[in-house]
Amino acid sequence: MIVADRKVALVTGAGSGIGRAAAIQLSAAGFALGLLGRTESELQDVAAEMGDAPAKILVADVSDEEAMRVAIESLAGEFGRIDVVVANAGVNGVWAPIDELKPSEWDDTIRINLRGTYLTIHASVPHLKAAGGGSIIIVSSINGTRTFTSPGATAYSVTKAGQVAMTQQLALELGRHRIRVNAVCPGAIKTSIDENTDIRAREKTEVPVRFPEGDIPVTGGVAGTSEDVADLIEFLASDASRHITGTPVWIDGGQGLLR
Repeated sequence: MIVADRKVALVTGAGSGIGRAAAIQLSAAGFALGLLGRTESELQDVAAEMGDAPAKILVADVSDEEAMRVAIESLAGEFGRIDVVVANAGVNGVWAPIDELKPSEWDDTIRINLRGTYLTIHASVPHLKAAGGGSIIIVSSINGTRTFTSPGATAYSVTKAGQVAMTQQLALELGRHRIRVNAVCPGAIKTSIDENTDIRAREKTEVPVRFPEGDIPVTGGVAGTSEDVADLIEFLASDASRHITGTPVWIDGGQGLLR
């Protein structure tokens, strides 16, 4: 189904949280969507929420090279192009003292967050070039880029810092192809990712920090929402951000300035 009148966006980790909100918002803005994730039932729910808007479900693990290649080729084949890539899929992984963090736990976080981001972009860029340009939006974090106080989050922080470095490196490399690359760096956001975080021996790594009342100044301590981040992603996907590239944007209500 070629959609000549619509741009096409790929969103990874589209089944929940920020990915879900971004996919729904981009669909409402007129994009055809590639919904990529590991749980088909979640992706089906997102597609159903979009109503009759064009969407293709892509079941794949972002760290699996062949699965990602097949999924992205399938999306381009279905809709005829890819214009926007939202590399959102990621995990918090295990947070533990560095001498207790197992190499396998380190590898799992690096594999999904960094290798997954790389494979998403690696397989998508030929299609963005063929479309004459586009926008890549990498979902990073305030961890590893603005704050370093999450106890034991070394592997996670390294991946988030690496994503910003990837953003800036690729902004220069891909600029000649009219492909913009930016990063969004959320602070505390109400999603389910914290339910999948394994924190061990917190007391061995935590550094107490005293905050003013409420550690998110703009909201008095209330976490942001996935829709807040989706608003920023929609802006970076649109032509309204046509002169912005290589830029990390912190969306944390000022939280990272206190830590």
